[in-house]
Amino acid sequence: MIGREKMCTVCGCAAGETKIEGAVAGSTAAHEHAHRHADGSWHTHAHTHTDAHTDAHTDAHTDAHTHADGDEAAGHEHAHAHDDEAAHAAAHAAGIAHPHEHSHGARDENAHDHAHEHGHESHSSLDFGSGPAGAHAPGLTQAKMVQVEQDILAKNNAFADTNRRRFAAQGVFAINLVSSPGSGKTTLLVRTIETLKTRLALAVVEGDQQTSLDAQRIRATGVAAIQINTGKGCHLDAQMVGRACDRLPLADDSLLLIENVGNLVCPADFDLGEAHKVVVLSVTEGEDKPLKYPAMFRAARLMLVNKIDLLPYLNFDFEACLANARRVNPHIEVLPVSAVSGEGLEAWFSWLERGVGAAQAARGGLVQRLQQRIAELEAQLAAR
Repeated sequence: MIGREKMCTVCGCAAGETKIEGAVAGSTAAHEHAHRHADGSWHTHAHTHTDAHTDAHTDAHTDAHTHADGDEAAGHEHAHAHDDEAAHAAAHAAGIAHPHEHSHGARDENAHDHAHEHGHESHSSLDFGSGPAGAHAPGLTQAKMVQVEQDILAKNNAFADTNRRRFAAQGVFAINLVSSPGSGKTTLLVRTIETLKTRLALAVVEGDQQTSLDAQRIRATGVAAIQINTGKGCHLDAQMVGRACDRLPLADDSLLLIENVGNLVCPADFDLGEAHKVVVLSVTEGEDKPLKYPAMFRAARLMLVNKIDLLPYLNFDFEACLANARRVNPHIEVLPVSAVSGEGLEAWFSWLERGVGAAQAARGGLVQRLQQRIAELEAQLAAR
């Protein structure tokens, strides 16, 4: 888990209401939240969350700490007792000094811990992603964040393995298309489908926080598509995709195109059971994106550099972009394309067709091995 950029328990997107074509996905589990009013009174109310949601509550949190003399101290715990939490938070934000009770042994149960991590970054920048969890969340220690992340990803990976076995059994070549918003992903998909629908069996899973606009665009091509709305969620997960595939006419030896929510962070961590992640980067975004979002480009097998028809009008350095991507992922394949002009698309189509052919061949080999095993078992029974 070390080095991950963030997790959805940090950003809170797991509290979103996921819908697959209008149906709420997953079972619900209720729990209560307690809130303190300004006058000191309390009230509680229940929340329900999908079964993909993990709620973690702890009294500990981390922050960067520098002593008044400017020296960066070695990591140690400070127990702070505050009568007014809001005032404490405001003091932190304003940089106002406040008294510390140093506790290196037993802790006061009424106080809360601050794990102070000290780095050697310039004072002109703040790095909240340098801890073991790769993220910062008030109220969560780094250790707790790592534990929660491991739990969430373990559950997701179990669903992803189920999806992968299903795709292998059917010879389905599943691709997870990821990008930031506005990269031209959906336009690229439509152009791809219009060309390949006469060559291959196709189906599409569309992921967005709201609306079914993209699924409608796909269906207009005559290809089956199902929309997943993630609500506040910033990525698809394997369980969502599995449920969507239950509703799709997923043919044997076919191509499944999964368009993820526009986001270059969380989708990097979530395996959907796909054969490969394909990251789409448009030339309007800048050549430094692979360095800014390394987890995504590290996870991708292929990078499509889209909107190359705009290169004459932009100050985009293609070679620098390629070098940045390969600095993060030396094995990444790169194809320059334009979903508008069609330039480079045949190479992309060929890449997809090779993938479908490989999935079909693997399925054929699996069937052959199963048939061989059945014959062996029948021979053993006959010999008894």
